[in-house]
Amino acid sequence: MKQMKFSLGLIVAGGLLVSAPVLAEDWYPSKYGEGDEIGAANLLTPERVVAAAGLVKTGKVYPLGIETNSATPAFPPRGWKIYIVQPDQIGGATLGHTKTSYNDDIVEGWFGVGTQIDGLGHIGIDNVHYNGFKSAEFSKSTGLTRLGVEKIPPIVTRGVLLDISGLKGVERMNAGDAINRADIDAALEKQGSEIREGDVVLLHTGWMKMLDEDPAAFAAGEPGLGVEGAEYLASLGVVAVGGDSFAMEVVPHEEGAGDFEVHQILLAKNGIYILENIDSRALAADEAYEFLFVLSAPKITGAVQMIVNPIAIR
Repeated sequence: MKQMKFSLGLIVAGGLLVSAPVLAEDWYPSKYGEGDEIGAANLLTPERVVAAAGLVKTGKVYPLGIETNSATPAFPPRGWKIYIVQPDQIGGATLGHTKTSYNDDIVEGWFGVGTQIDGLGHIGIDNVHYNGFKSAEFSKSTGLTRLGVEKIPPIVTRGVLLDISGLKGVERMNAGDAINRADIDAALEKQGSEIREGDVVLLHTGWMKMLDEDPAAFAAGEPGLGVEGAEYLASLGVVAVGGDSFAMEVVPHEEGAGDFEVHQILLAKNGIYILENIDSRALAADEAYEFLFVLSAPKITGAVQMIVNPIAIR
């Protein structure tokens, strides 16, 4: 339930000034300060980087991104196209006496396709976003003037994989299967893992198998994080939550839950980043439940979200 707080204002009633409650949200300003734009990334410290680096024992590197192309399933109406051009080389022309030739590329697409990080300007509640920033004041057609992905610092910290499909004894969970506190705690106990403040938590549901089974169904629904699970992870002080599906949260949503309410809880209310389409198959196969997590998003000024290829290192 969304909690509210009240302050007193004045209204005129029958010619008299009387006090009346003025509704205000309790999730802003942020605990990190009224002007803060990086949210839970404030928890990333040099000490946590050093501790996470100590998890590297074998040097094995796991790329967590999937390929992005015109066939990548995405939340509609998102799409992606790439065009290869050879400027000033019509008819086989080249440059200079060494006959240099080259290809360039032009992209027409959405940054919310493929493996991506949702910035804090992505999801709001009634046009109010993280830290109380109002959409009308910072959402411009030429880019966000606040909460853009260029503000996201490099995320280098301890990563934890929760193999929820393994917990349930299935290769792939089903669309509409919600992951909540009981599942999270059970996975932690089974794996002998723990979640610490400043961690990145990745949820493995096996949903990537759907890319091979039925790509059209991949973005039509998904297993994922539920409302209670989101509130629980937020209470543990995580920096980001990722999943192996297009939206990370359960779709169809739980009965009584709002549209993308998990996004609201994590992004808007707590400044926790969301990672989508994380390919955690190799991590799950190796039972790699704890690792060094590294992500650096391109600094595209004013962008809402960004295609990334984070890595896990053991």
